[in-house]
Amino acid sequence: MINQFKNYLKEKIQITDEQFDSISGDLKIKKFDKNEIIQYTGDISKHGFFVCKGLLRTYSIDSKGKEHILQFAPENWLISDRNNMNNEASVFFIDAIENTEAVLMPNDFMEQAAIKVPCLQPMHTRLLNNSIRFMQKRINMLLSATAEERYLDFIKLYPNLTLRVPQWMIASYLGITPESLSRVRKELANKHFRPS
Repeated sequence: MINQFKNYLKEKIQITDEQFDSISGDLKIKKFDKNEIIQYTGDISKHGFFVCKGLLRTYSIDSKGKEHILQFAPENWLISDRNNMNNEASVFFIDAIENTEAVLMPNDFMEQAAIKVPCLQPMHTRLLNNSIRFMQKRINMLLSATAEERYLDFIKLYPNLTLRVPQWMIASYLGITPESLSRVRKELANKHFRPS
């Protein structure tokens, strides 16, 4: 599993095995059972997660008990609660939708690793920029896009997740009701659209 994370880095930057070995000492592998909550709101978590196998999600629960899904993390995705980076309490829950194996990375892993392996710094900056871009796009979609546009964007961002994630979770992520999602899927099917 650590090798999977090493390969993930090698796809993005030129890092040698020796350089990776010099930064991988604090990485740990952990398995999570399906439906296991691995972070609660209010926790101060010391780790982010790189998903090797399985599927995680980040979500909040409002005062009426309704879940609002912020992100899914399938294989080769990173997921964390950014509040923890500042030693602040988590705003989100993180749980396992499937049996999952993940690399636990200390919150300051990228910063510390970039000191030892400078080529990591541009990658770290790209990851932060991509995260901000993702959130900006997500906010804009929720504010201004139709349900169909949101669903098509979900399929583009998360190819192959439509069969792995319950429909009510997809609806929660899209900010629509499951009934609205069913209507969107039916309308798309009538247009002979098939998700990849």
